[in-house]
Amino acid sequence: MKMLLILPVAALLSLLASSPVTAQQADAVQLYSQDDLLDLIKTNSHLRQVRSDDCQLVQDIEARADIMQLPAYQFLYGDMLAYAVCVPRNVERGWDLMLQSAAQGLPEALEQVGRYYHIGRFVQVDIDKALVYLHEAAAMGNLNAKLRYAQLLVDGYGSPVDYEQSYRWLHHAISADANTHARITKLLQQLAKKMPERVVTNARRPVK
Repeated sequence: MKMLLILPVAALLSLLASSPVTAQQADAVQLYSQDDLLDLIKTNSHLRQVRSDDCQLVQDIEARADIMQLPAYQFLYGDMLAYAVCVPRNVERGWDLMLQSAAQGLPEALEQVGRYYHIGRFVQVDIDKALVYLHEAAAMGNLNAKLRYAQLLVDGYGSPVDYEQSYRWLHHAISADANTHARITKLLQQLAKKMPERVVTNARRPVK
């Protein structure tokens, strides 16, 4: 009977001896889910999150970007490389990962690549390429892309045949931000001046 009581005590001592490892595992930072990462990217807080996690997830992020080729992780790791967040700066590789993410259809990547071609960040200014990427991102619902694309059209770039679609995107856009709402209103007024009234009326119709 005494032996039966000793064995559980020995097992308990064994568990206690291994408890420091278990505590370390409990404190380890969990890798972001795809949905969580997309939310971070949409709010432009992905790099800040990586820093706040003390750069513990670099290898996991790199593997999902380079080996698994997941677009959200390609975007994240590309930004990390371009801005030297937790890794040595490598703009060329970072830009390539951004392009790969955009090629897979990630709206935020399409918008960022288009924006960088517009403002000349990391690459030379190329308005034609900017319009292509921004149009694609806008068509997928990215509000920042809709705004920048419309601004380029207002500034005289692109084709007049795109005015109606750009107007339609903005007219049906939803934003709780007062500044964004005001910007949408101004762009709509500017685009409306470039089109016949019948085209504006058509663009305002409910989207099917």
